[in-house]
Amino acid sequence: MATTRVTQRIHAPRPRVYAALLDAEAVRHWMVPDGMTSEVHDFDAAEGGTFRITLTYEAPTTSGKTTRQSDTIRGRFTKLVTDTEVGQVVEFETDDPELQGESRISYRLSDAESDAVTDLVAVHEDVPPGVSAADNKLGWTISIAKLARLVEAAERPDADRHLTSEE
Repeated sequence: MATTRVTQRIHAPRPRVYAALLDAEAVRHWMVPDGMTSEVHDFDAAEGGTFRITLTYEAPTTSGKTTRQSDTIRGRFTKLVTDTEVGQVVEFETDDPELQGESRISYRLSDAESDAVTDLVAVHEDVPPGVSAADNKLGWTISIAKLARLVEAAERPDADRHLTSEE
């Protein structure tokens, strides 16, 4: 099983980044690669709480993991350390044995240059063998960059609060 690791320096304080990891509306905007839309069905941001999210391809495709057009994941929060760490266990809703099984995702936050700048490390472990390592890395890189833009924009009073899936 593969592991994907993405790091990002974010020009926003840790509490703001942490909040965006646990806010369903924020997650709907940032945790979606380009060319897809996101729907958050359930989201209980508490240790032991569960979530279910569907990502839908905007263009016709046959590469969806749950249906031809979509990837649905379900998971639970395994660890929440305020302003420091979020741990999750996730799995695709799929009949494909190459895509089945639980993965672990962790987000670790630390102060960078000051308490107004955050270093984020996202690690996706036990990625199913049916998921291309290159595609997984690209999807995570895009999503974490969207997270950074979302929370950095929140630092500016005139900025939009959420990103569209095209951004």
